[in-house]
Amino acid sequence: MTKPDERRLAQIGACAIRPMSQTDAKSVLSSLKDMAKAHPQIATLVAGETPLKDFIVAAFSLSPYLRDTAVAHPPLLARALEEPIIPYLKTRIDAARGAWRGDEPGKPLSDAEIMTRLRQAKRDIAFAIALADLSKLFDARETTKWLSDFADAAVSAAIDHLLLGAHDGGKLNVVDVGNPSRRSGVVVLGMGKLGAFELNYSSDIDLVVFYDPQAPLILAPDDAPETFARLLRRLIRILQERTGDGYVFRTDLRLRPDPGATPLAISVDAAMLYYESRGQNWERAAFIKARAMAGDIAAGEAFLRELTPFMFRKYLDYAAIADIHSIKRQIHAHKGHGEIAVKGHNIKLGRGGIREIEFFVQTQQLIAGGRMPDLRLRATEPMLRGLARAKWIDTKTAEELVSAYWFLRDVEHRIQMVRDEQTHVLPTTEAELKRIAYMMGFADTAAFSAELSRLLKTVERRYAQLFEQEAKLSTEAGNLVFTGQNDDPDTLETLRKLGFARPQDISRIIRTWHYGRYRATQSVEARERLTELTPQLLSVFGENKRADEALLRFDHFIAGLPAGIQLFSLLGNNPGLLSLIVNIMSSAPRLADIIADRPHVFDGMLDPSLLAELPTRDHLAERISGLLSGARHYEDILDRLRIIASEQRFLIGIRLLTGVITGIQAGHAFTDLADLILASALGAVLGEIETAHGKFAGGRVAVIGMGKLGSHELTAGSDVDIILLYDHDDGATESDGAKPLDSTRYFTRVTQRLIAALSAPTAEGVLYEVDMRLRPSGNKGPVATRINAFEKYQREEAWTWEHMALTRARALCGDQSLMAQVDAIIRDILEQRRDVPKVAADVAEMRGLIDKEKPPSDLWDFKLIPGGLVDIEFIAQYLALIAPAQGIDVPAGGMSTADVLARLGPLLLDASDLDTVQQGLALFTNLSQIVRLCIEGDLEPKDAPAGLIDLLCRAGDAPDIKVLEAEVRRLSKAVRRIFQATVKR
Repeated sequence: MTKPDERRLAQIGACAIRPMSQTDAKSVLSSLKDMAKAHPQIATLVAGETPLKDFIVAAFSLSPYLRDTAVAHPPLLARALEEPIIPYLKTRIDAARGAWRGDEPGKPLSDAEIMTRLRQAKRDIAFAIALADLSKLFDARETTKWLSDFADAAVSAAIDHLLLGAHDGGKLNVVDVGNPSRRSGVVVLGMGKLGAFELNYSSDIDLVVFYDPQAPLILAPDDAPETFARLLRRLIRILQERTGDGYVFRTDLRLRPDPGATPLAISVDAAMLYYESRGQNWERAAFIKARAMAGDIAAGEAFLRELTPFMFRKYLDYAAIADIHSIKRQIHAHKGHGEIAVKGHNIKLGRGGIREIEFFVQTQQLIAGGRMPDLRLRATEPMLRGLARAKWIDTKTAEELVSAYWFLRDVEHRIQMVRDEQTHVLPTTEAELKRIAYMMGFADTAAFSAELSRLLKTVERRYAQLFEQEAKLSTEAGNLVFTGQNDDPDTLETLRKLGFARPQDISRIIRTWHYGRYRATQSVEARERLTELTPQLLSVFGENKRADEALLRFDHFIAGLPAGIQLFSLLGNNPGLLSLIVNIMSSAPRLADIIADRPHVFDGMLDPSLLAELPTRDHLAERISGLLSGARHYEDILDRLRIIASEQRFLIGIRLLTGVITGIQAGHAFTDLADLILASALGAVLGEIETAHGKFAGGRVAVIGMGKLGSHELTAGSDVDIILLYDHDDGATESDGAKPLDSTRYFTRVTQRLIAALSAPTAEGVLYEVDMRLRPSGNKGPVATRINAFEKYQREEAWTWEHMALTRARALCGDQSLMAQVDAIIRDILEQRRDVPKVAADVAEMRGLIDKEKPPSDLWDFKLIPGGLVDIEFIAQYLALIAPAQGIDVPAGGMSTADVLARLGPLLLDASDLDTVQQGLALFTNLSQIVRLCIEGDLEPKDAPAGLIDLLCRAGDAPDIKVLEAEVRRLSKAVRRIFQATVKR
């Protein structure tokens, strides 16, 4: 065999490739004859009938790119025909490596000048390598090596040029202007095929660049990020901008740490911290092939040595397999069934393609490379043979994959040589597929297709054996892949099928999870659990009508979690809990915001008895008592109350959301919780007051619940209407503490402290907004009222509407004797026989005033619409006030509207009317409870979350929103008629 350095095109034997057609051949010959006029070497070629001539005609016929290049630059072909290929390439690569040097000492090149030099070198080298490859002077191993060598040279020259320019501009301090990269601390890593010396013919190049802020190159460490960002933007322009001379390499810097959130270049320390704390398995796989190929080579090699524990763990890392396999799904849209179609097949990314062989190798390296240093090679063929030597795979598998790998690389190169395009997809037409078959040396497309299909199936079978048990990261709709930087088209299509309207946004969000930008996803284990959960998560979210909004809320939730592994593991093993979270995110923005802002409330959902145990008063009291048992001081008590209140309100809401309890039951539960919280807060406040001001002789305090708090009808967003009543010994003038206060100031201070305890905003939120306008004399009266003044006011001054309010009042907490006294006063006042026509007129007037001053926003304002909740509550209150005049025992204060109707309705209302009113109360209560639970503000069905509309329809037992609307109209009109008829008696 001829020595490698003497190989030249003139030595090729019988031509292994054939032209596309005789017409094409004639056209090529015509072009060659035109070129021959000025170039003797080409004239000699055209004059003879030699294998070389046949080859050149066939090559130019098959590759329009090579033909156009030769026509535009005939000297290229002349030199290729004459010069030995190896020295020719070495000379041009050496010239490219030194392209940064100016022609005159001290006069640096402009960007335009080095761009021209590198593009001309690329054109010369690419032309020569293509001819050597097609003629079989080179095999694919040599082709990829020469292409990689040139990439090294081009990037090195560009980096040296940029560093020297920054040095001349005073931005950086180059140690050696004759070798700008030496001791610069600039780490330039070639990734992927470039790192493994396996670059393909029209490849882009993946680079990662770091800098050492302690290196002498850096003059101002604070300015370094921006300085290097500018340099790298120029680097990209130098290499990939298309000019009249073409381009050098398309350049990709997105393999750097978290590219969506980091500069183009970061410090080596920041990079190392990222990989040690947040590095992902796909990045481990990427770095297996990383190579220091430009800049400060010594610094780059040191960085990679330090990164070795990240890439290769000491234990057998089977846990990484699922995650690495998910990378494959980005390039693998099918599940391995059916025939492989040659036409349109992606040689790199399709089934049985190049990437499967590469991942076959890299997954084994990740598993075993930590304990077997021999399995840490970059290149694919040596690694396959290394795996066989290590008995990790059998020799037959290794040989099959080696053979398939280089065959596929040959096909890849020929696809790209046609028009110098970065594509890996075989043509879809017979004519164009024939072009590739001829370039591969096959007689026809049938023979080429048969061999290619055989090899693709071999690779697919061998690769599938690695992942026979791994199927979690796909759904029936397709595969879901979120590794790397780019959106996978097949994944976007899968997301559309699942129900997402903005698949690119969803893909971006999930990649954010993978990058560990949230505390909950920073650990490797948490990310692995979330990766496994993602297909199930997306499938369940996708079932909602506004899947995108729901997932965005879930993302907001994850962003606020302090940790994620427990939750993700639990969700993965508990489909019911996962469905519940999706239900929250899709139907209840208010609840979603609560758990996003205060993730601790979610802890209660981990209780397996959540949906099996009703939130009784005893149940809530036990939870509150347990949490307060360790409280040490006043603020600690209040913070714990805020925590338990937000958690339990949330959990009551969850039960309502899932249909475990009705709206009326939810009202009772929300109220019981408020009672217990108020009692604990009052106890803490009294303790604080007594510490500061002492006790008041005979002092007693009681809190009266008014409005919905009094009637056990609170909603998730209700404020609390309260009155604070007190009493003390008549002879006492001031408290007995170090800072004594008179009675008015003492009990006013108690009230003010209680209001502050309940409504002051803190890091843990607000317990309740407090409304005290129902106290005697309203906002004009004192905030604390003595019991005798309260009684006198109610008996002598209160209006009818205030007695209406009193029908819902009850003593909640405080001194037991004072509470009993309050309840007795309320009962005594309600037992008075009233003038029924006057009460009816007052009630009707009050309702008319509300209609005028607070008109309903629309039909969905269940409280204020004519015939809505206010009408129903007024009916119940009216009945309670007139019952004594009818000889009927008055119900106790603090009864719910439903209880009052059940007690008095059969005695004072027509049975049909009572049934209608009770239907309206149940429907409007259920709907309003759900609305207040799920959203802030008014309900707008057209803008409401789809899940909320579904909940409302379920609560109203309606098939759709239109039917529900009709039912609301029917009942509200009926209730309004009943209200008007009732209060006119």
